[in-house]
Amino acid sequence: MKKYLLAAAGVVAAAVFAAPSAVGASTETSAASRPAAPAPAEAASAKVTPVKAVTPAPSPVLTVRPGERVDAGQGYTVWLTREGKHWTGPDGYENFRSVVDGNIDRSQPGVSHQSEGDGTGVFHSGLYYGTRDAGRVELTDAEGHKTVATLIALPGRPDWGVWYAHTGPSESNQDGGLGVALYDRSGKLLAELPGFDIPAGG
Repeated sequence: MKKYLLAAAGVVAAAVFAAPSAVGASTETSAASRPAAPAPAEAASAKVTPVKAVTPAPSPVLTVRPGERVDAGQGYTVWLTREGKHWTGPDGYENFRSVVDGNIDRSQPGVSHQSEGDGTGVFHSGLYYGTRDAGRVELTDAEGHKTVATLIALPGRPDWGVWYAHTGPSESNQDGGLGVALYDRSGKLLAELPGFDIPAGG
């Protein structure tokens, strides 16, 4: 009888010792099935908002070297020296407009206008001066049509430069009817040269 009691006690003891390991195994499996919490560094990086780099607006004025020839189109060439504006047309004759002879007042913004052409179109050019913040030169005809000119200047942001543009044939002599306006980079009007009609043959 004693042998049977001892054997039964041994079975119960074996069951008691085996139970903790079974419980521990189920606990480990449950922990492994739970999703891991994000690391502090990962959580912080998820909140970072990228900032776009600010790209500066391109300059409205093309910088050219003294004496550098600029192809202005339709057979015209323009270049600048420290003394002023030079240009030639299809006829090959050189023209010059000084900025140092005292004929323009560079102490305040201003703009000039020269034009030449024929039945196929008119070439317009001139000086802008009295500002280091030129943004646009615009031509306006009698009907309100606008033409934006190309601006060029020497290095070092001088207080003067040259503009040029092309328009179609005009009924007025040498297209004096076009008004010319100079604006700064914010769009503010700095100077204006009203258009006027030149009598034919005048």
